[in-house]
Amino acid sequence: MSGNLTLLGEALATAKAEDRAALIAYLPAGFPTVDGGIEAVKAALDGGADIVEVGLPHSDPVLDGPVIQTADDIALRGGVKIADVMRTVREAHAATGKPILVMTYWNPIDRYGVARFTAELAEAGGAGCILPDLPVEEADLWREHAAEHGLATVFVVAPSSKDARIARITEAGSGFVYAASLMGVTGTRESVGAQAQDLVARTRATTDLPVCVGLGVSNAGQATEVAAFADGVIVGSAFVKRILDAPDTPSGIAAVRALAAELAEGVRKGRAGA
Repeated sequence: MSGNLTLLGEALATAKAEDRAALIAYLPAGFPTVDGGIEAVKAALDGGADIVEVGLPHSDPVLDGPVIQTADDIALRGGVKIADVMRTVREAHAATGKPILVMTYWNPIDRYGVARFTAELAEAGGAGCILPDLPVEEADLWREHAAEHGLATVFVVAPSSKDARIARITEAGSGFVYAASLMGVTGTRESVGAQAQDLVARTRATTDLPVCVGLGVSNAGQATEVAAFADGVIVGSAFVKRILDAPDTPSGIAAVRALAAELAEGVRKGRAGA
């Protein structure tokens, strides 16, 4: 059952072979509706994203900024459930053949049951999970079930992480490493900065896993900047904002596709002349 973890590795390897960073989009399940969210994920992939992270909306998203909190609130008020997250993964993967991960806080998985969650995610064609608030020391149960089903376990490193801590995190992870470019919550930023480049270098010193940078990238110029030194560029709030700002769902989906195309062009410029 390791096919989709392999698919994730192949997507990152293909980007590397093309001398560019991979484009990874984030969109919450159930936003603006379950059906609309599925169409948005497909649009991001059709527009040029290599990989999508599907967010599992949470009532207390401590690491997410106001844009994603707003989207999560809309999804939760719409009654989104874990079954809808699985459906989003299943339908978007079936339509595009591209790797799709779930990004979630630990509490919903813990309540749902680790064995049940990993089995259903693998059955839906998911490639793995990003678990931003699960400490490596408490991840053995998850890692055991994820490995059994061929799912990637993506952990997050931050600028505040000491080198020994980064090594511990990367040793336990699989798929890729999520490098949070700066301290604080998700959201668009004016610049992504040198802090991210330093974190990528420190992380690469501990692992052969691809290192993908998120938190703050919102436009093609920033994508180009980050693509110059990272293996992947992760964009979330900018996609969500396109949907929030749109007058209706079809317009929002079209805006997601257009942004993915702009960002895909941006990541391809990152290594030009480097």
